[in-house]
Amino acid sequence: MSAINQSGWRPEMTPERRSNEATFTGNRALMLEEALIFEIGSLDTTGVDFAEAPKAASRLGGLERHKDIGLPGLSEPEAVRHYTRLSRQNYAIDLGLFPLGSCTMKHNPRLNERMARLPGFADVHPLQPVDTVQGAFEVIHQLAHWLVTLTGMHSVAMSPKAGAHGELCGVLAIRAALDAKGQQSRKVLLVPESAHGTNPATAAFAGFSVEDIPATEAGRVDLEALKARLGPDVAGVMITNPNTCGLFEPDMKAISDAVHAAGGYVYCDGANFNAIVGRVRPGDLGIDAMHINLHKTFSTPHGGGGPGSGPVVLSAALAPYAPLPFVEEQDGKFILIEEETAGEHHADSFGRMVSFHGQMGMFTRALTYILSHGADGLRQVAEDSVLNANYVLRSLEDVLDAPFANSGPCMHEAIFSDKGLPEGFSTLDIAKGLIDEGFHPMTVYFPLVVHGAMLVEPTETESKAALDQFIGACRSVAERAKAGDAALKSAPHFAPRRRLDETQAARKPVLVWKEPAQAEAAE
Repeated sequence: MSAINQSGWRPEMTPERRSNEATFTGNRALMLEEALIFEIGSLDTTGVDFAEAPKAASRLGGLERHKDIGLPGLSEPEAVRHYTRLSRQNYAIDLGLFPLGSCTMKHNPRLNERMARLPGFADVHPLQPVDTVQGAFEVIHQLAHWLVTLTGMHSVAMSPKAGAHGELCGVLAIRAALDAKGQQSRKVLLVPESAHGTNPATAAFAGFSVEDIPATEAGRVDLEALKARLGPDVAGVMITNPNTCGLFEPDMKAISDAVHAAGGYVYCDGANFNAIVGRVRPGDLGIDAMHINLHKTFSTPHGGGGPGSGPVVLSAALAPYAPLPFVEEQDGKFILIEEETAGEHHADSFGRMVSFHGQMGMFTRALTYILSHGADGLRQVAEDSVLNANYVLRSLEDVLDAPFANSGPCMHEAIFSDKGLPEGFSTLDIAKGLIDEGFHPMTVYFPLVVHGAMLVEPTETESKAALDQFIGACRSVAERAKAGDAALKSAPHFAPRRRLDETQAARKPVLVWKEPAQAEAAE
């Protein structure tokens, strides 16, 4: 927080800036200055009157609190205003284009939200009797049908709760399949340089060793290097297609054939499925397992650690090892298969990944999206996402270096680098300059295969007018950098807070608020 005295002056204000910006309150019209909640409320008061608690013997075994909890006391209006003011400082997809490459931050249709709030969906409980949730089971079953149909795969596990969780599901199925064959010696998973960052972490978590496969100058997997590394110790490959450089892997079928011939399995990171949905079926490319981020392709809320969903589609080779539970239709009724049964087709399942059977709210939203679009609409999702990304790529390649621009069209995201920026200017300066233009920055410094990467994914839900405004902002910031505009080095200037020392913030974060007197004493 910036210190503010009674004149409204902040330490970072120059005399020139103060004459233009200073106010008594620290506010700038509707951009309201908001202190910490501890600075607003008093620790020795409360906004609510409580009766004195009756004395009772403690049942906490000596672990009871002996000091005040230290929470500020606010009235209801003070609390509501505090959090409403903070919410105004958030950037959101409902405010503007969210260009985060690799993340697919796109509009969530209100129709989906309305369906998810219908009685019977919004209030369904995982412990209800099966006879009372037949409609919910049918939604799960229908969504599973469409995911299998769209991917050309054999079956799908619906319970994984996120993309990385889905990766783990697929890798555990691969391990179970290898164990069933007595091939426990296959301990290596090959991960191309252009894969998503969670892939090697998932492989390691599942007990595999990870080895990199290099990329070609065109940004694709080096097929010959992959073939040369295949052997009896290789369990398979984890590959992202389209990859994290926003490029389709044209050798995908050849990669799958080579891995299968060597006795391994192919895991595909399906995070970028929105670029090919309705156009390409991963099953036709030899994929054995692929997670689908429902928020990326089928417009459910992104989550932020919350309502994620990452169903995993499986080939016939891996389907017997899929996790429980399953929703199945038997004699016109939907049932939940929750236990392995010897001699039945679930006997080889590697077990259970979650307590119940998935994220009902996300399933409802995703199925609504699929049914409202239909086959032609889903195909257009892929076409529009690719069209928008290529429009951004070709509109900016003259002011920002596009390392793979000569490799042909990109897919759903365009990648740029810091090559060509003047000495002393960096990717970070471009990103911070975009904040002053009213945009959340693109993904920066990822993927690592591109130095100073700037990864832009406009998604299929943005109009040409919105793209033109974003492109104009990017061009303006890039041209300022090339002109040596030193003000970019301290951007953003118009945000509620100025640029942080991000290294210090990461290494020495201040996680506990202390009263000023305590803070001075601690120093």
